[in-house]
Parts: sequence; C-alpha cells; structure tokens
Amino acid sequence: MALPLIVAGIAALAILFIFFGLAGSRPVDPVQARLTQLGSMQARNLEELELQQPFFERTVRPLALRLSGAVQRVTSPRQTSRTERRLAQAGNPADLKTTDFLGLKAVAAIVAAIIAFVLLGLLGGNAVFGVLMALVGAVVGYLVPEFWLGRRIKARRKAILLAIPDTLDLLTISVRAGLGFDAALGKVVEKTVGPLADEFRRGLAEIRVGKSRREALRDIVARTEVPALANFIGAIIQAEQLGVSISKVLQVQSEQLRIERRQRAEEMAAKAPIKMLFPLVGCIFPSLFIVILGPAIILIVLNIGKAQ
Repeated sequence: MALPLIVAGIAALAILFIFFGLAGSRPVDPVQARLTQLGSMQARNLEELELQQPFFERTVRPLALRLSGAVQRVTSPRQTSRTERRLAQAGNPADLKTTDFLGLKAVAAIVAAIIAFVLLGLLGGNAVFGVLMALVGAVVGYLVPEFWLGRRIKARRKAILLAIPDTLDLLTISVRAGLGFDAALGKVVEKTVGPLADEFRRGLAEIRVGKSRREALRDIVARTEVPALANFIGAIIQAEQLGVSISKVLQVQSEQLRIERRQRAEEMAAKAPIKMLFPLVGCIFPSLFIVILGPAIILIVLNIGKAQ
C-alpha cells in the first residue's frame, strides 16, 4: 500500500519540477543564437586563416613589429627615409614596409648574436670570447638584411634594363598604330610582365586617381634609378612640354636603346676572357702542374733518397 503512494509522490514531484523548469526558462532569441553561432564560426575561421599564413607572417613579422619601435628611436630620419627609398627601389619585397624592415634587422641581429654566443661561447667554454663574438654577430646580423636588399635592388635594376628595349619597341608600335600614350602604356602592361611592367602599371594607376602624367613618370624614375629609363622618361616629359610628336621621340629612343644594348653585349663579350682568367689560374693550372710535374718530382725525390 505504501509503495504505490511513494511512486505516485515521486511522479508528482517530477512533473512539478519539469513544470517549474519550463516555466522559468527564458525563450531562446533566434537572433542571439545565430550571432553566437556566427561568433564561434568566425573565431574558428580566424584561427584557421592564421594557421594558413606563412611562418614569416605568423612569427617573424609580429616580433619585428614589436622591435621596430625601439629601432626607430635610435635611427635617424635620414636613415629611415633612405630605407624607405631602397625598399621602393627593390619593389617592396614580401610587402615589407619601413617599420617591418627595421624590425627584421633587429630580429636578425638578436638571432645572430644568440647563435654566435652559443656556438663560440658556451660550446667553446669561453664566455668572454662568446660575448665578444655575440657583439660581432649582432653587427653582422644587423647588416645582412641591408646586403640582401642591395642584391634585390641590383637584380631589379638589371631586369628593368634588359626589358627596356623590347618594351619601348612595343610602346612605339602601339603609338604609331594610333593609340595615345596612356593607352599604349596600358597595352604594354597587358602584354608584358616584370618589374618594368609593374612600374608602368603603378604609374597608370596614379594617373587614373588624379596625378599628372609628368609627376607619375618622375616617380617611376625615383623608384627605379635606372639611367636608360630616366633618359627615356625625361625625353617623354620634354616632348610633352614642347609639343613634339611622341611617336618620333619613341622611335629615336628605341633606336638609341637598341644601340646601347648592343654596346653592352660587346662590352660583356670583351670582359669574358679576363673573367675566365681567374678560374683558369685557380682551378685548371694547378691540376695541369700536378699532372705534368708530379712524376718528375717523384723521380727527383727517389734519386735524392738513393744518393743519400
């Protein structure tokens, strides 16, 4: 008799608790639920996107940005502007800004100092020598990015110099076919690739946003500092100022650049024998001396041994 009453009481209490739970719970806002879901998805997507970035973007760049402030405080404005100009001349490799590059130099200095101290100080057992080598390594690490940037600038200037004659031929053909100078530049950008095409593309973009053609072309000269390109752009600007036909100027400049390219090829061909002299003296001649004089030296040594 007591067991059915106990079961009935438990069931009644369970129903009562369920009723109070449903009555006390707030209705779920669908907008809030959707925003919560989107927030979790966004956080997950941001984490996945961050993990998909290159190692340099995830590790080196944030550290470089933190150190760039300290480097900028000890760097003169003249040196900062020089670094900015050199980055522009190198084509802003890896989309590096001035602050990024200064921070990268600081990171390279710290890493080189640590490596020099560990290899030459701790492993060598001489802490004082390791500290001195760490200082030397810091200086070398600080200068290595400058050497790398200089090589990038030289390679880019060489690529621009080699691309100027063919690009100017295409530009001349386009202008003589009836296109305007800006339209001819657009055709050159469309048909060619390389640093020169990138510079012309940037110049056209600056012209479209309101900068004058003269200023845009002068900015190209400042970003490249290639004498042949500077002469060509100077002739275009002068022709525009004097009202001279651009097609004639382009034809004359094209012929002049072809002559200069042939002269550079002849100069390189004349330098080739001199450059070949060092490998001959350093690599081939010692081997020939060993092959030719080796047996004679062996016989001389044997004869001297017999005589003794």
